Amino acid sequence: MYKPPPGLGVMRRRLYTLLEQGSVDAKSIAINYSLVALICITLLSTTLESVPALSAEYKASFELIELTATIAFSIEYLVRIWIAREHPPWNRLNAPRARLRFITSPWGVIDLIAILPFWLSMAGVPGLKTLLVLRLLRFLKLTRYSPAMRSLLDALYSERRALAGCFIILFGTALIAAALMHLIEGTVQPDKFGTIPDALWWAIVTLGTIGYGDAVPITPLGRILAGFTIFSGILMIALPVGIVATAFANEVHRRDFVITWGLVARIPLFSELSAAQIGEIMKMLRAQKNEQGDVIARRGEPAHSMYLIVDGEVEIRLRHKKVRLGTGHFFGEIAALRQTRRTATILATQPTRLLALDAADLHSLMDREPELADRIRDAARAKLGHEFEAAQGDLVSEEFNRVSPAYSPD
Repeated sequence: MYKPPPGLGVMRRRLYTLLEQGSVDAKSIAINYSLVALICITLLSTTLESVPALSAEYKASFELIELTATIAFSIEYLVRIWIAREHPPWNRLNAPRARLRFITSPWGVIDLIAILPFWLSMAGVPGLKTLLVLRLLRFLKLTRYSPAMRSLLDALYSERRALAGCFIILFGTALIAAALMHLIEGTVQPDKFGTIPDALWWAIVTLGTIGYGDAVPITPLGRILAGFTIFSGILMIALPVGIVATAFANEVHRRDFVITWGLVARIPLFSELSAAQIGEIMKMLRAQKNEQGDVIARRGEPAHSMYLIVDGEVEIRLRHKKVRLGTGHFFGEIAALRQTRRTATILATQPTRLLALDAADLHSLMDREPELADRIRDAARAKLGHEFEAAQGDLVSEEFNRVSPAYSPD
């Protein structure tokens, strides 16, 4: 079986890291922001191109924008096909199957739609207006670069049955209102309510609280029915809006909860704690964002907190060496537990998000939960019993040497 040279594998993983959403690497941010800007420019260009006067005057500019965007999106599409095997769900598949999975995935279809209009026009496919509309579907590519949009789509999908039920009820209500209005106003205004389908248009715009005014009842009974329909519409519209809003908030909270839970549970000090105890610790965490070059802690300062790296990278500057920790690592838990002074200076080497747990909160929790305190002390004692490697979690082994050998859980 053919195996790619090691260099190609490294390049593929690097490209995957650059294009992977959520990375705080400077190059990755630049690439993602450039693609987002290009999507927005092409959307604006496509919209303006539909105006005949602008299309005639700036035809060359519109064509240049479209050509640039298509080349960029085509390269991106081919690269994403090549790196498909790096995606966790497909990394156990062979390269052809992984790439086929990407091509047929929703993201792959969206990427294909983004470049299809240009290549169709190059192939001589007629229908300029149709191709213009297809180009506007590039808006869907923005969902890849926006966690909020992805969360909204996930919320819509999770509540799809409830939303479908709402629309079925809404359509049923519109049908009943249309039938009653046809019965009441059909002979008075046959051109507007002469049939149930005609009256259905009035019912839909009324339930939607839009009310275009092109069809209105003129009889007293018809107006009474219209009033009830309007109030019903307010209730009907509020129902799916409430469902979507609640689902969206829950989805955002769930994502944050899962990420935070995973980070807390992997810390040796907390790995043996129960779900309820980890939940108590999570309540005390506070978010902290540091820009590149920011000093998180200085050597000699009191250790007030321990830190978890949500994303980004920090550099620990020891007396004789430097150590770097990345996403998912943690540091400073022993110093925070013992409330000693920092033995190293820690800087953010790139934009970094941290979760901090104050030493005072940790000790307060231990005072309230004796069992939890015993577990944390046992974990700390086990950790202090052997030489510690910085890349596995805390600041440095040097930090443990400051702790007295006569360490006692009391």
